[in-house]
Amino acid sequence: ILGVKADRQYEPMQPGDVSQTYADITAIERDLGFKPQVGLRDGLTRFAEWYRGYFKI
Repeated sequence: ILGVKADRQYEPMQPGDVSQTYADITAIERDLGFKPQVGLRDGLTRFAEWYRGYFKI
């Protein structure tokens, strides 16, 4: 998406860190009829393009 390799530096877990999280929008779909209009990859790509333009990088 960004065209660069991530420079990851893993650090030990800190107190309060959550090791795993999962997005579950079942309730909002059921209760409000919300369904995402943009997929994850497309959304990340759009955000990266906006970010680069906004911060002129």
